[in-house]
Amino acid sequence: MTTQRTSGRRKQAMAAAAVVAALLTTAACGGGNDNGGSKDGAAGFDAANNKVAQASLAKKGGTLKFAGAQDADSWDTTRGYYGFMWNFSRYYSRQLVTSKTEPGKAGTELTPDLATGLAKISDDGKTYQYTLRDGVTWEDGKPITSKDVKYGIERVWAQDVLSGGPVYLKDVLDPKGEYQGPYKDKSADKLGLKAIETPDDRTIVFKLPQANSDFEEMLALTSASPVRQDQDTKSKYGLHPFSSGPYKFQSYNPGKDLTLVRNTQWKQASDPIRKAYPDKITVKFFSNANDMDARLIAGDYDLDINQTGMSPQGRTTALKQHKGNLDNPVSGYIRYAVFPQSVKPFDNIECRKAVIYGADHVSLQTARGGPIAGGDIGTNMLPPAVPGAEGQKYDPYEIAGANKKGNAAKAKEALKACGKPNGFKTTIAVRNNKPSEVATAESLQASLKKVGITADIDQYDGSQSSGIIGSPSNVKKKNYGIIIMGWGPDFPSVQGYGLPLWDSSYILESGNNNFALIKDKAIDGLFDKYVTTLDDAGKTKIATEINHKVMEGGYYLPFVFEKFINWRSSRLANVYTTDAYSGMYDFVNLGLKSAK
Repeated sequence: MTTQRTSGRRKQAMAAAAVVAALLTTAACGGGNDNGGSKDGAAGFDAANNKVAQASLAKKGGTLKFAGAQDADSWDTTRGYYGFMWNFSRYYSRQLVTSKTEPGKAGTELTPDLATGLAKISDDGKTYQYTLRDGVTWEDGKPITSKDVKYGIERVWAQDVLSGGPVYLKDVLDPKGEYQGPYKDKSADKLGLKAIETPDDRTIVFKLPQANSDFEEMLALTSASPVRQDQDTKSKYGLHPFSSGPYKFQSYNPGKDLTLVRNTQWKQASDPIRKAYPDKITVKFFSNANDMDARLIAGDYDLDINQTGMSPQGRTTALKQHKGNLDNPVSGYIRYAVFPQSVKPFDNIECRKAVIYGADHVSLQTARGGPIAGGDIGTNMLPPAVPGAEGQKYDPYEIAGANKKGNAAKAKEALKACGKPNGFKTTIAVRNNKPSEVATAESLQASLKKVGITADIDQYDGSQSSGIIGSPSNVKKKNYGIIIMGWGPDFPSVQGYGLPLWDSSYILESGNNNFALIKDKAIDGLFDKYVTTLDDAGKTKIATEINHKVMEGGYYLPFVFEKFINWRSSRLANVYTTDAYSGMYDFVNLGLKSAK
């Protein structure tokens, strides 16, 4: 299989400024109204966190105004991989199935969208069949057909033209890489990918070479959206996608602004998911996160499209004066340090454990933003929303318990066991465009020094991650013994989260994400078993076992189960966070309390 260079639910561009430890006291006691509504109509602190705020107040009409400090990687449904893009794209794209429009964990469940029902599965989990609904149309009124769905999926194979998006469907439907993609298909019959059959315009059948228990989750990704062949502008498609949803592109100026207006050909009767409350949806992109937060607080915009938390400056003001407009969701990401085994002495588990025990985990949490803006201390490597996760209950190194301030005695004991009783030197690699990560590196550096481990910090260009830390040979050359990163699930399963991190077949010469270079037959075997296990209880059990094996290997030092402080305007109605999009607000059915 081919690994993913960056994950939608993990590659959300951070619009953060420097982390300020002093904010913790502000965050802990922030002013404003803690629970009920406020004078200006705000719903109350955490009112939309895993529950619906202002549910019955949404009116048809008005302009929903997003702000953002980062444009999407692409608005092309095949190429987009930022989490907020997946969330926002449901305004103009539909899939056979999608996530439920419900708060919290319920949002991760799948429900029919273009299809009349969930898949009819047969042939021991290798055949999936769907029937399209009546009345589903493109923005020009022509029907959406099974061939359009097939063609949209086939575009994933055109990686030379449409690189950047997830390739799970490519890996599962064509594991040998035999299909050339729609732009290079030289077959005489021109039937395209043989693993997808379209016997008529409303029927689509997927024939998997091997069963994969998460296949329907993959079909819920934006990359499985239909694309009509006569509207495919290839590499330019992201500038003006052709709509299958309730809104269509009116204008787009990359890095500046985006405007969606109603798709008059969309029919509510054909769409059980989308309510399409606003008449217009706008996005304004800012170059400065502090300026954006100030405009959000002033009421000029309704919410942050990036959904990566307010900057420290904006957060301080909001917590003091507008707490009723804030939510504090768990993001679904884990922030952590990882130890490449190719860099000595991290080929020795005891040396890895020395770092885990030597770290001050409270200090690391503080560097991330503290318990409110940073998250709960991380104790293992499976995010809370993934089935099989145990949260802080599973804490094999007592990171959130007896050793939360670090345990120098245990660290020195581990150093002695790995043949480095006097410590050693190494280098921490950290992205230069992630201030909270730099602060984390500095915290780790300070605590390790106390146990005899000297760590230099090398800040590298965060936009070049795949060629710097994603190159095992470069990691070894640079002596990067500790890499600071974060990860979130593409879809809520151990496969959608951990496969690129922990499976040995995902170790690549470039674009590698298995930074620890884990080659564990037991872990590989558990993943192989997982994809062919069709019952949920069995899948959950295997996911827990994989997490335990990873932690027992001492490959990672988790920092936090991440949390954010996110802003919602007092105008918003029907607003809630969802685990389907890593704790973001679910954009698709947001409404306004007034159509003005």
